[in-house]
Amino acid sequence: MRFNRLDLNLLLALDALLEEQNITRAAARVNVSQSAMSGMLARLREFFEDDLLAAVGRNMELTVLGRQLVGPVRDLILHIHTTVGMRVSFDPARETRCMKIMASDYAIEVFLNKVVARVLRDAPNMTLDLVSLSEDAAEKLRRGENDFLIIPRNFLDPEHPQRMLFEDHYCAVIWEGNTQVGDTLDAATYESMMHIAPMLGRPRSPTVEELMLRAQNVKRKIRVTTFDFTSMATALVGTDLVATMHTRLALACARRLPIRVLPLPYELPVLAECLQWHRYQENDPCHIWLRGIMLEIARGLPSREELPMAPFSAAALASFKA
Repeated sequence: MRFNRLDLNLLLALDALLEEQNITRAAARVNVSQSAMSGMLARLREFFEDDLLAAVGRNMELTVLGRQLVGPVRDLILHIHTTVGMRVSFDPARETRCMKIMASDYAIEVFLNKVVARVLRDAPNMTLDLVSLSEDAAEKLRRGENDFLIIPRNFLDPEHPQRMLFEDHYCAVIWEGNTQVGDTLDAATYESMMHIAPMLGRPRSPTVEELMLRAQNVKRKIRVTTFDFTSMATALVGTDLVATMHTRLALACARRLPIRVLPLPYELPVLAECLQWHRYQENDPCHIWLRGIMLEIARGLPSREELPMAPFSAAALASFKA
């Protein structure tokens, strides 16, 4: 199909070329041969009367027009996907789509596990793809590579819709056999201890709580790093390490691991975990249904004020329902 002399089939090739800035990778992305992609680039250059991609040494870089086309072309493709995916009615029991949700292991442990159970019950033919958070999470959302993003409020993209899911605060976690610490943890002891902390994404980056502690000039002696939040509680068992964890996650870990949970000797800002999706998916019936499920489950979680205060007693853990 042609529009204003442009073969619309070339739009996918153009999007891949602008993103990858490499003919071989762009060809692999749209599942065509390298020679076919070279031919598509030649036709696009002829239409736009511009090189779009120019050789600079051994690499290729976008021309001025190429850079200007990146956003509009991606938005156009997302708009087309949204339009052709529209249906008169939506029946979750018959839906077969795969919905991709990017989230941390923390969000999966304290929230998304309940969403998964609900979706499997009400939409047995739908597939969920839970993807770990990455440094380019916001960019992947803008490109439509993920349906939903679950991240702290301060990382939200202001261009796209979002809703707050739940709030949490932080606590300290140690092995129950750690004799260096009693029922309280003062600042001097906290800073003198060996710490375990997560470094997330690629490249691996500090987490929100690390940035909060740095803002208060708290210097930690990080001796062990992990790739996610949950593994900290497991890795510190049998050691004198201390972890700074989300309280909801510490509650979940304390039910299955020999750990103690203590108040932090610092007042850290509250963490607000939010749900975000692309603006073009705002009226997608499947998206509306799934985010409705997520918001309903989030409303059923205990509020931040209802979380037991550390140190947790056995009675508190037994009576608390996450």
